[in-house]
Amino acid sequence: MAHGALHRLRQDLFLDAFAFRPMPPLEDAKVLRWVPWLPERLRHWARWLPHLIVSGFSGLVFLATFTMGYDMGPVRGVLVGGFSLLVAAAPALTLFRPVGAYWLSLGTFLVSVMADAIMFDYPSAFSGTAYPTLLAVMTLVVLRTRPRLAVEMWLVTFGAGAVVMVVTRNGSGDLAPVMAFSAMVLISAAAVRAWREERRQVVETQTVTAEERSRRTLLEERATIARELHDVVAHHMSVIAIQAEAAPYRVENTPPELATSFATIRENAVAALTELRRILGVVRSEDPDAFMEADPEAPQPTLASLDSLLDSVRGAGLTVEAVIVGASRPLPQGVELSAYRIVQEALSNTLRHAPGADARVEISYVLGGLGLRIVNGAPSRLARPSPGAGHGVLGMRERVQMLGGEMTADHTEDGGFEVAAFIPVAPFETTAKGGAA
Repeated sequence: MAHGALHRLRQDLFLDAFAFRPMPPLEDAKVLRWVPWLPERLRHWARWLPHLIVSGFSGLVFLATFTMGYDMGPVRGVLVGGFSLLVAAAPALTLFRPVGAYWLSLGTFLVSVMADAIMFDYPSAFSGTAYPTLLAVMTLVVLRTRPRLAVEMWLVTFGAGAVVMVVTRNGSGDLAPVMAFSAMVLISAAAVRAWREERRQVVETQTVTAEERSRRTLLEERATIARELHDVVAHHMSVIAIQAEAAPYRVENTPPELATSFATIRENAVAALTELRRILGVVRSEDPDAFMEADPEAPQPTLASLDSLLDSVRGAGLTVEAVIVGASRPLPQGVELSAYRIVQEALSNTLRHAPGADARVEISYVLGGLGLRIVNGAPSRLARPSPGAGHGVLGMRERVQMLGGEMTADHTEDGGFEVAAFIPVAPFETTAKGGAA
């Protein structure tokens, strides 16, 4: 323990003691919180308020020290002036080299103790401000660095002070009260520093936790999307396998080469379907959404199933109106599935977060893609706390981005919420889908 304590003391007070560690200005959020009444032009300069306070304190220390010894004569006046500069430089130095400022202040304090023993006729000229300045410097160093420096500087200061007093045979009757008072001040400063450090760590932990929760939700949503799109692919692969198996029987006297090709197509389709089903078992969620089918092998919903979804939410108490703009046409199954899920999630959020509000679903079949707009009004009563993760919008945005589309989600002027998305669809994809149908 002693070896560890000495090692930490050496690292804190001796290694790179005069390293350049400038104190950054205040953050804009702190300035706004502390002085909200300050004009915006002055807030930029208010960020340097701690530096100004410390510099002003250094100026006051110089004036106080020099004033107490200005009548000591020309020669001693020069010494007092130089000594005053050293004493006043230590607080200002804490803004750039905090540990070095402590050593400078400690040196001036020890010089004042020795000077009191030698210049017994003018003791207050040196000791009147050296110790209070040293205590202020130690407090600033603790607030700028770490709490444990309070103990280390306290031990070094009064250990060196006691040695100097013994060597100079100076009286030490006031040492115990001074040590006790210094300990109280430094403990208070260490407590403040520890509290600030703890609060900073809590904020960082909360930020990391929120980022991890968002990342986990994003991964879960991607797994769900991968599972659903996999089901779409599995459906088409099953059709390919069935058609390849039945094709030779639709033609009389099928050439052996053609029959072999159809058999190879079927074998590859079945192998791919088997692998896809294996992947599906890995990514399938154990807790499907409330509006999702309980049967994992059921066909994935499309916009043709929108009426049943609207009936479901109407049964849950939501007044919803559906409007379809443009000529309805078949779209790729992945696009229709994602559009269905976006409408589903938006209406689910309306039920959870806007009770008593009306909703409107607009589906626009436009040239080049599909437009979606789900908007609800302001809630008529307070919403109950929702146990969800609060990342439904993140999942909707992820679906749209995976299909190369764009989406916006924001509050409306009347207190409601609007989700608008556009999913691009190439013309040949629509045509191919319609032809297959």
